Amino acid sequence: MPLAPSAHVDTFARDNLPPQDQWPPLVFDLPELKYPERLNCGVELLDRTAAAHGADRRCLLTPDGSVWTYGDLLARANQVASYLVTEVGLVPGNRVLLRAPNNPWLVACWFGVLKMGGVVVTTMPLLRSGELRTIHEIARIDHSIVDHRFVADLVEAGIGPYTVFGDGRRASLETRAEIQPDRFPGVETSQDDVALLAFTSGTTGRPKATMHFHRDVLANADTFSAHVLRPTPEDLFTGSPPLGFTFGLGGLVVFPLRAGAATLLVEKGTPDLLLAALAQHRPTILFTAPTAYRAMLAAPDRAALGSLRRCVSAGEPLPLTTWQAFHEATGLRIIDGIGSTEMLHIFISAADDDIRPGATGKPVPGYEACVLDDDGNPVPDGEIGRLAVRGPTGCRYLADQRQREYVRHGWNLTGDTYLRDADGYFWYQARNDDMIISGGINIAGPEVEMALLGHADVLECAVVGAPDPARTMSVHAFVVLKPGVPGSPEKAEELREYARSVIAPYKVPRVVELVDALPRTSTGKVQRFVLRDRVAPAP
Repeated sequence: MPLAPSAHVDTFARDNLPPQDQWPPLVFDLPELKYPERLNCGVELLDRTAAAHGADRRCLLTPDGSVWTYGDLLARANQVASYLVTEVGLVPGNRVLLRAPNNPWLVACWFGVLKMGGVVVTTMPLLRSGELRTIHEIARIDHSIVDHRFVADLVEAGIGPYTVFGDGRRASLETRAEIQPDRFPGVETSQDDVALLAFTSGTTGRPKATMHFHRDVLANADTFSAHVLRPTPEDLFTGSPPLGFTFGLGGLVVFPLRAGAATLLVEKGTPDLLLAALAQHRPTILFTAPTAYRAMLAAPDRAALGSLRRCVSAGEPLPLTTWQAFHEATGLRIIDGIGSTEMLHIFISAADDDIRPGATGKPVPGYEACVLDDDGNPVPDGEIGRLAVRGPTGCRYLADQRQREYVRHGWNLTGDTYLRDADGYFWYQARNDDMIISGGINIAGPEVEMALLGHADVLECAVVGAPDPARTMSVHAFVVLKPGVPGSPEKAEELREYARSVIAPYKVPRVVELVDALPRTSTGKVQRFVLRDRVAPAP
């Protein structure tokens, strides 16, 4: 499919798209996915929503009581766009790195960059100088906008020039933007101009830059959000994922603004702070990870959860024990989902009565999925294989040979092992590289993890395969105990025996290693490759 003429003056992004014969086929079967050729998702999400729902409608809230209306956000985004063009000298297609916790000015900057035709590179606040340097090497950042509390690592990485906000100085972004006009028409970008460079979390090594068009940003709102989440303008969203994580970007910016709703932005989304924000502001839709849902259940006062009508989980597998415990305690049915940075957001999910506890769900309207064998052939229902998906979004890595690994046989291969049942529900088994083959038998690490999580003393755990000359691999479990539970060899053996009572003997961990914490990426995903390195023998 030929690309529409680009509005980018700086053609770096389009020049570094993978060849189109390496793209997955894109599917636009739903009528709402037919977008106009000239499309700026910033204008569509902000300008048009403000016009449709009213500039005085609340849009962004913070725990300290600050409220920005749609008109406030629009004015500041326009001022940021004007500042970047008139003072910084940026042109459409330039890459702008954003580095800040979740707060209103970060959102204003995100929209400002999009409206001036730039390409947004939103990063995690937890990233350090070496990781930022890698992002700069790949994306060739032209300018950065950074919260004053997160400048040091940017400077150490040698990334410049940059503009700081939040320190109240005369040279700050707020002061410099204040003198700019609060109207900016928005560059008429192509629907398939690159809008975002989103970096994978690096669970397997060097991160990859995924390239998303203006139409892609809207497509996730018009599929998962519109058909599964189904928000209303009266909803108040909140959650823990940073906006540099596409799970957070969709759930805290794109989905609420597409619906004319509002968002409570929490800079630190730890379970205790989330609960405090829920108690004070009464949000109705929550986006967070399974570990946070488990932690909130352990809080002495769960009344703060009473305002919620929707809870969304993604980023890591949702254990059935967590789903059941949360449902029993609150009456809420957590909406599980699988997405990927390559696909931008969730593509398999289910809500309400369509939820089958333990299953991820069915393909979101607009997407299709199947389970393939190693040769790219569909496997029968009930058999495990590689999850394959396609729809209106798809993998496009920036100048990365790994494109050929993710897109094969006309599908996006997510790296997950699944089975589909006879009713069309998809059941997660493991990441492809997390399957443990012991004595010729496949063991799904997450199944063992879910068994251990059923023990009252276990806070979290991760299971990997350890080299074993007799069995090829054996099951090795890393377990974090709940606060106040003492660790000991006897406790480790108790957990092994507990696992033996709930799963087949051949799946029981040969070793249960008690640890203080699991290694995680900046998005909170467990770095299992670090754990595999720990159990592998030294070369």
